[in-house]
Amino acid sequence: MKTDKESLIRKYNVPGPRYTSYPPVPYWDADTFTRLKWIEAIEKSADEEGISIYIHLPYCESLCTFCGCNTRITVNHAVEDSYIDAVLEEWSLYKALIKKQPVIKELHLGGGTPTFFSAENLTRLIKGITSDARIALDPEFGFEGHPANTTQEHLQALYNVGFRRVSFGIQDFDPKVQEVINRKQTFEQVEEVTRCAREIGYTSVNYDVLYGLPLQTLEKITDTMQKVIQLKPDRIAFYSYAHVPWIKPGQRKFTELDLPDDEAKRALYESGRTLLEQAGYREIGMDHFALETDDLYTAFKNKKLHRNFMGYTTGHTNVLIGLGVSSISELPNAYAQNVKTVEEYKALVQASEIPVFKGHFLTREDRIIRKHILNLMCRLQTGIENPSNQCSSVLTGIGAMAVMEKEGLVKIGLHSLEITEKGRPFIRNICMALDARMQKAQTNKNTFSKVI
Repeated sequence: MKTDKESLIRKYNVPGPRYTSYPPVPYWDADTFTRLKWIEAIEKSADEEGISIYIHLPYCESLCTFCGCNTRITVNHAVEDSYIDAVLEEWSLYKALIKKQPVIKELHLGGGTPTFFSAENLTRLIKGITSDARIALDPEFGFEGHPANTTQEHLQALYNVGFRRVSFGIQDFDPKVQEVINRKQTFEQVEEVTRCAREIGYTSVNYDVLYGLPLQTLEKITDTMQKVIQLKPDRIAFYSYAHVPWIKPGQRKFTELDLPDDEAKRALYESGRTLLEQAGYREIGMDHFALETDDLYTAFKNKKLHRNFMGYTTGHTNVLIGLGVSSISELPNAYAQNVKTVEEYKALVQASEIPVFKGHFLTREDRIIRKHILNLMCRLQTGIENPSNQCSSVLTGIGAMAVMEKEGLVKIGLHSLEITEKGRPFIRNICMALDARMQKAQTNKNTFSKVI
């Protein structure tokens, strides 16, 4: 006989967005978006408190079969120079639109594998981005590094240009799991690169760990988490493997038979979560944990945590500029995504064109729903103080949560909506109840990974 928790998992483990934006990318009104409208929006954007910059560096030497990112696989490092040239040219196009000296509050290097690039080229990239800009007080500069190829030279070079946070992709320490997902690094390599980062002066070290991977078991996730705790990173992103082989053919190296079923997958998370909490980590938002000494925990505690295309961040800026192939930019009323192939990206910036190819301008309803979804994702609650200022879909969505309230997943107050401890595994489902665009689309099959 199924327990209450198992029944809920079976009921709610359906495909759904991770809500790094609202609306999610598949529900953007791309038909109403044009490059000219995006340029006009950038020219009108306000950045008094500083801007965020995300730079996508897509190159990897080998394909990690679990990965859902936009990557380009090559061992030819001659590609580095021309790609950095293109990113710097794209930045110059944006600077011309902003028209005043930009103030950089946050800068993040993602991929791909940023440490595919040499320390010298990464230094050239960052100096080119910051040379004509002002750096805000207490900026947050972070990058993603592969433990097997991040060198002391990488760490020192990026530290010298302002980086203080580094995120290492661990995924799982078990050799058989690493083999099937083609992501290999030893505990000793992770230990050494973590020690090196701290000795240089990095103030926040993050590990990414995945649950629900092929061949993963409770014993294996327990061993991985115990090793992670031994190294004591400041933050841990402990999130669900997204199985989307119709989007990422590399995931066809294994089948659904190699994956844990719904209940087993959730048990992996609960086991890892228990170990982390016993070690002094605090759960933040969805799938993230931090020590109480880390800025991410402070932001969560002070209700300043924010979520965007880079995941959870310690603050919010009105302008996020995404540079590089497939990067996504965000303004208070608009999103835009760059073209997805390196060749088209380079051709557009060389022709002095902002390389966006699709986007979305938010309606009033979008902005209201986005606020509530961000609040739920970052604070586990949201206020409905003035129903007359809400849109009908929010009120309808809350009304439809009566079943969730009976199940103990939410508390619906006269002017508030709160996610309970029992409801935390179902954050995405709760947000989906407010998602007017998903309700109108009436399908999410082969669009998103499962939520649990």
